[in-house]
Amino acid sequence: MPESRTAPLTARNGLRPAAAPTWWVWLAAWPVTAVFILSNAATPLYVLWQRDIGFSKGTLTVVFAFYIVGLIGSLLVSGVVSDRLGRKPVLLPALGLALAACLVFATASSVTALIVARLFTGIAVGAVVSAGMAAVTDVAGPARRRLAALLASCAMVFGAGLGPLLAGILSETLPAPTVTVFVVETVLLATAVLAVLRMPLPRPAAPVSGAWIRIPGVPRGNGLQLAFGIAVFAPGITATSFVLSLGPSLLSGLLGTTSRIVAGAMAFAMFLTATGVQFAAQRLRRRTILAAGAVGTALSMATLITAVHSSSAPALIASALLAGAGQGMGQLGGLSLLNSAVPAQRLAEANAALNVGGYLPAGLLPVSAGYLSDTIGLTDGATVFGAVLLSLAVIGGAVVVACRSRVTEAL
Repeated sequence: MPESRTAPLTARNGLRPAAAPTWWVWLAAWPVTAVFILSNAATPLYVLWQRDIGFSKGTLTVVFAFYIVGLIGSLLVSGVVSDRLGRKPVLLPALGLALAACLVFATASSVTALIVARLFTGIAVGAVVSAGMAAVTDVAGPARRRLAALLASCAMVFGAGLGPLLAGILSETLPAPTVTVFVVETVLLATAVLAVLRMPLPRPAAPVSGAWIRIPGVPRGNGLQLAFGIAVFAPGITATSFVLSLGPSLLSGLLGTTSRIVAGAMAFAMFLTATGVQFAAQRLRRRTILAAGAVGTALSMATLITAVHSSSAPALIASALLAGAGQGMGQLGGLSLLNSAVPAQRLAEANAALNVGGYLPAGLLPVSAGYLSDTIGLTDGATVFGAVLLSLAVIGGAVVVACRSRVTEAL
């Protein structure tokens, strides 16, 4: 379905094409899912690399943080480039880099290789959360923007959860535990490449002025939407990042198990919750969604503190599920606000801005918690982390609730 044949004259002049079938809106979300499967596929495998290579919990969180470094660097470029050149010129190289990351992961024998693979993954994810999510909105058209926000957001969290589950199962049941999942992921990414090549996307709108590499932002007048989204999304995704980076270590301490299936299943359940709450909350007001997301993250951290002090595995699992709910609703609320207010020619950059605001603390705080845990113990490190993030979630929720009378139109 080439763009030159399916898009009417108005699309070639920079406007949107005729509405694509609804199934294309769903398929447009597949590249987002495929890349996010890779984003967390390594999570249950770190215990194997730690055993074979030898590194501490602090080093583990640094490996995880290089994903954030790549992602943030990508977001400084990918949103602007996507809005100016189109979604495909950003998505196709990103998928190529994701395929390269699979190769490096599958052959990794050093911390350096893991860092390179995580860096490549982060760059690919940064491109997908800006250009890929905007592509879903482009294919959906103006009349289905709320559906587009829902599908793009759910594609992200579902893929993020499916990756560790696949890795856990495949690594426990098949030979070559650190290789097999990346072979499977290579096939999935190849199908995503085909989907992007055939995707009925409009040509870019009129060029946007400004530098090509810059801190992403939103048009004048849309700052409140961005601020409200970050206030709730950032604590939520930081909570899930902590579960992904140090969750297996906590499970080992609480359950005495290093089962990769258990670690992957917990991550999958967390992100499945994030997916489910978005479908359940899609018809609520955006302010309600954001407030509920803040509550979910705050409860998650309170439960985490309880879990590590009582050595309760059920409490740890409950904390993970609540973290998923907090991220899911914060992400849906933030994306919905941007989709409803930001014009198409700045949407990828706006998505990038939301994710920069979310992923910065998601990279810094879990790394700090990892090194703190090496120094004072996992229980005390997790307690400090939980208390800090609980406070941030409460502040974010309070901002959304307190400002409702003055900025109702933004929500």
